[in-house]
Amino acid sequence: MRKPLALVAVAAAVALTATACGSKPVATSGSGSSSSAATGSSSAASGTAYKACMVTDTGGLDDHSFNAESWAGMQAAAKADPNISVQNATSATENDYASNIAGFVSASCKMIVTVGFAMNDATVASAKKNTTQDYAIVDNTSTGSQIKGLEFNTAQGAFLGGYFAAAMTKTGKVATFGGANYPTVTVYMDGFWEGVQYYNQKHGTKVQVLGWDETKPKSGTFDPTQSFTDQAGGKQIAATFQAQGADIIFPVAGGTGIGALAQAKASGGKLNAIWVDDDGALSNASYASVIMTSVTKGIASAVTAAVTDAAKGNFSSTPYIGTLANDGTGLAPYHDFQSKVPATLTSELATVKQDIVSGTIKITSKNQPTAG
Repeated sequence: MRKPLALVAVAAAVALTATACGSKPVATSGSGSSSSAATGSSSAASGTAYKACMVTDTGGLDDHSFNAESWAGMQAAAKADPNISVQNATSATENDYASNIAGFVSASCKMIVTVGFAMNDATVASAKKNTTQDYAIVDNTSTGSQIKGLEFNTAQGAFLGGYFAAAMTKTGKVATFGGANYPTVTVYMDGFWEGVQYYNQKHGTKVQVLGWDETKPKSGTFDPTQSFTDQAGGKQIAATFQAQGADIIFPVAGGTGIGALAQAKASGGKLNAIWVDDDGALSNASYASVIMTSVTKGIASAVTAAVTDAAKGNFSSTPYIGTLANDGTGLAPYHDFQSKVPATLTSELATVKQDIVSGTIKITSKNQPTAG
């Protein structure tokens, strides 16, 4: 199981003047000295600077999810090679995407990393205007020779999460909801739903999934603000599911999902959660007591590899697909719930994982990355 990278300490953080951006960019340089640079890095060997810049989606850097993980990956690249410097600009709304990207083109960033499915149009438009600029995009596919897609078949990890939830529920009802109706959100929900169905098939149970049915996607539950920051909305959705009998919830909603954790904590043990993207017991430590496990996405390591490879002169638009086989997705440790999870379930999950990797179990979600 993958343990996500912890946020790397910033050696130097300074505010730069914003250029038509949603926020002032934050800059970070490599934290090591030139003598401790990673062996084999051409930028370190030559002493040439390599600036990589990241534009967040609207959830902000502190979303405890995909933006935070992406920034951790950028910082890890700067730590690995002291000649790499990294910056970020946060997008308050979708209207900031294009201007934030344009600001970093003007700032001579050698690679621009954009975060989130919703940023594809702005990223592609910028690449068409700036034909020598390199880009990477989290949660979307590669486009042409300039944009490297960093995608994740999280249906695989979420399948394990659904199987786990079906085994652990006491009420026979579990729930999931999305922050927005994006394929990168519903791919998690598909996998979760399929994992529950597989458990039912294997064990002769009838565990229900509230909030999502892969065969009836129009009936799915999503936060109406689609902001990934609506904690009040996330809490209300979780309370509704709890009232309907669910005792485990899987929010695929970034910062909105923190509201679901708050509802679980307030429930006095009636509701627990499975987190998404990173190890929630670490990123949301104040809610560790209600986080049974997390379905992880290896964003940080994928971003680090994309930036460090490009700094070595090895940029490639060949897409990266994170899977169970390469630790691009999976289940986090159980932490506070370790003693409550039967050893037999852990053994079953290991078998299910291997069967997914081998193809014995075929996940049918249409939202899976096509190359994954």
